[in-house]
Amino acid sequence: MRKLWRFLAVLVAAVLVAAALGTVIPRPLWPAAAEGEGTRHILVLKNPIHTDIAVPLDDGVRRRFAFLAGAGLPIEAPGARFIVFGWGGRAFYLETPTWSQLKAAPVLKALTLDASVMHVDVAGAIKEQHPDVAGFEVDEAHFSALLDYIAGSFQQGPDGPVVIENAGYSGFDRFYEANGNFNALAGCNTWTAAALRIAGLRTGWWNPLPVSLGWSLRLYN
Repeated sequence: MRKLWRFLAVLVAAVLVAAALGTVIPRPLWPAAAEGEGTRHILVLKNPIHTDIAVPLDDGVRRRFAFLAGAGLPIEAPGARFIVFGWGGRAFYLETPTWSQLKAAPVLKALTLDASVMHVDVAGAIKEQHPDVAGFEVDEAHFSALLDYIAGSFQQGPDGPVVIENAGYSGFDRFYEANGNFNALAGCNTWTAAALRIAGLRTGWWNPLPVSLGWSLRLYN
């Protein structure tokens, strides 16, 4: 038993060191040359364990993600200002709408291996002064690449992205089957970090938690 506890202590220490190094070592190591003026504004939203990317709605974005309207999301509503995208573990996402409904099985899957889903929400105005919101300017080419990355995260069926029926927290969000597997080392926040790098921003080398991603974004952008 003592050996087991020693092993667990070493494992936790190794993960903490890796997370710290992953925050302070930038990715990419050197800033890329700017391709154009940052005319597009995107937001990163966070809670204690998860991050999302909020993309402002305009006609081009509506056309790009027109399949969302087919699933009942009100992207054409006058008050809709953002589409919020997040990638995560299927069990945890679908079975934990609130912290009070947290169960052991989804947590175990999240720590080991799980299928993935895309969560899409439609939002009105978002206050950027909130500590859990960060805004960034990107150029048109990187914005288009970001949309490509997000669209490529949706699993495709015969008729396009596969919506998960009877899954959602409200009338303004939907879940879709996603590409890739979820685990504790490559989870929702590493997906967000990869998306932001596609958008021309620099992150830490490995950002498994929102706090480490936020620190690296502030350090290098």
